[in-house]
Amino acid sequence: MKKSYLGIGIIALVIIMIGVMLVPSYNGFVNLEENVDQSYAQIENQLQRRLDLIPNLVNTVKGYAAHEEDVLTEISDARARLAGAKSPEEEATANTEITSALSRLLVVVENYPDLKADQQFIQLMDELSGTENRISVARKDYNDQVAEYNKKVKNFPGMIVANITGFDEKEYFGADPSAQQAPEVDFGGNE
Repeated sequence: MKKSYLGIGIIALVIIMIGVMLVPSYNGFVNLEENVDQSYAQIENQLQRRLDLIPNLVNTVKGYAAHEEDVLTEISDARARLAGAKSPEEEATANTEITSALSRLLVVVENYPDLKADQQFIQLMDELSGTENRISVARKDYNDQVAEYNKKVKNFPGMIVANITGFDEKEYFGADPSAQQAPEVDFGGNE
């Protein structure tokens, strides 16, 4: 009888020790995952800010450059894709498309000196520039949090706890591979 109590006691002690080791690791994953989610929310916040600025910018440009419909349509389409993105990868791809479209818009603006001098346009461009900087910082912060989280998921003993509790690697907010090349802008010289 004493041996069975001793065996039960040893088993209970082992279970308690395992629990004492697993709980802090699990809580660490919860905290890191929350940091990743919070950082991602900041990216979405800044992308939404940009999405909110774009219609005003497009409408301002329309008043001066009505025949530049292709560029304006491209911006609207890219904006819709960004608004409908469901994952960091989709958002990164849509973000690249909208950045490229906005770059082409800036080339178009060079042909309209009155537009470049328009106070509303200047203010919108300043806000958009500030937003682009915020997006860049938010992406870096997010990727830093993802790196910290993923390291814990991959390192021992965290990988054991991650596998048991269902914590998987997170996706980085990377640039689309096409972002490595500057967009070509052609104003119809060779049709």
